[in-house]
Amino acid sequence: MTNNQVLMEDISTFYDDPLGYVMYIFPWDTETSIQIVELQSPWKERYNSKFGPDIWACEFLEQFGEEIKKRGFDGRTAVAPIKFTTSSGHGIGKSALVAWLIKFILDTRPFSKGVVTANTGDQLKTKTWAELGKWNRLSLTSHLYDYNSGKGSMFLSRKGFKELWFATAQTCREENSEAFQGLHAANSTAFFIFDEASGIPEKIWEARAGGATDGEPMTFDFGNPTRNDGMFYNNCIGKFKDRHIVRSIDSRSVQVTNSELIQEWLEDYGADSDFFKVKVRGIFPSQSSVQFINSEDVEWAQKRELPEGEDAPLIIGVDVARYGDNNTVIYPRIGADARTWPYKSYNGLDGMQVVGRIIEMIDTFKAVGKPCGAIFIDGGGVGGGPIDRLRELGYNPIEVQFGSRPTNSRYRAKGDEIWGRMRTGLDKICLPRNNQIRDELTQRQYGFTDNGKIKLESKLDIKKRGGESPDIADALALTYAASISSVSSSGSKPLFYKHEYDPIG
Repeated sequence: MTNNQVLMEDISTFYDDPLGYVMYIFPWDTETSIQIVELQSPWKERYNSKFGPDIWACEFLEQFGEEIKKRGFDGRTAVAPIKFTTSSGHGIGKSALVAWLIKFILDTRPFSKGVVTANTGDQLKTKTWAELGKWNRLSLTSHLYDYNSGKGSMFLSRKGFKELWFATAQTCREENSEAFQGLHAANSTAFFIFDEASGIPEKIWEARAGGATDGEPMTFDFGNPTRNDGMFYNNCIGKFKDRHIVRSIDSRSVQVTNSELIQEWLEDYGADSDFFKVKVRGIFPSQSSVQFINSEDVEWAQKRELPEGEDAPLIIGVDVARYGDNNTVIYPRIGADARTWPYKSYNGLDGMQVVGRIIEMIDTFKAVGKPCGAIFIDGGGVGGGPIDRLRELGYNPIEVQFGSRPTNSRYRAKGDEIWGRMRTGLDKICLPRNNQIRDELTQRQYGFTDNGKIKLESKLDIKKRGGESPDIADALALTYAASISSVSSSGSKPLFYKHEYDPIG
């Protein structure tokens, strides 16, 4: 027998033993780059090895083997799909497990076929597929495969059988859904792996559902539980959970995670915060917290009595309309008083008309001895024109880019951050007693990015689900773009103010 024949005969003994395969195929005793996790009992005694997978990965692979045995696929009669769904905290080493799964299936199942995707092209190429390349190079079977990581052509295929025996990486753009359909392997295994699954579009999930209907089909989904909706949520704890083998991995139970950083997050946010749930505990955020601003907090702000003798800077927030049915809103706030002086809402204004309305409001306050401390204007879209014209006229507005980098790393972007500041300010502020502002403030939902940062839904998403564009709420939020304080005044000269807003972020 040739060396390759002996190798493949050895590998065939691991057909229903994924963990045994992983311990056999990789050089745990000699390759220092993978000697990171110390193998725990009972596995260290079983495999006589100091290093290997972490506990959660050992348990995962053992359960996977049990599911294979239950089905007993004979190479002809189709069996029920194996479906694993795993939510986890950050940094548990799931990309390594994904690589092991791909290698195990391809090595033990001739003519198997797989598709791998992730929430972004960058995640797929630089993390998921790069990790596969690393483990393939270290494996005893690396010489039997062609590996490619080129843009638009990422694959691992058995030499001589490129179209018949392979795993390929596909981006999850909705227009690419055909790549997830019709992946048939009637006499072998068709498999799908979704990494960072919370961010994968519904259309891709739908395409996959009909993609593996014969043979020994398998699906493996991994991700941080960042959203309280969508297919990943439904598969983990929602209406489809009974159809999946569900696992939740707490980062604190894993050897490779950064325990010092996790302790900082615990001290900063608390174990029951949504941030810590998503980022560390591997569980979904509270159902109730989908609503970013609590209705009760808004109601109290509308009932609260106005403060007496409010001596704070006048701040004006301006949300400039981008679309025909949206409104331009100019919102004045003096300290905690966001009620006495009404906001102004306009529809159909051009840029110069917006400038005129802003100046009218400034002059109104100037007439009663209240100079303007700061004007914050959303500079995205059509807001640039009014900003430039106001600067030409000497008003010095401050441009705010909602999509720029925040100063607080808890948030995805500046727009999310200033809504967070506004939410914090609701314990002091006095709001107008009308339903419009109440509805705009309380309708907005939020979730988390794949790295655990708070992100608010967009105006377009709000309108898609039947809500109103939060133009008034955005204008009020703009007044929280920075802390403003009086620096000096002299006679009839206007007050000068300092602020901590960084337009670059």
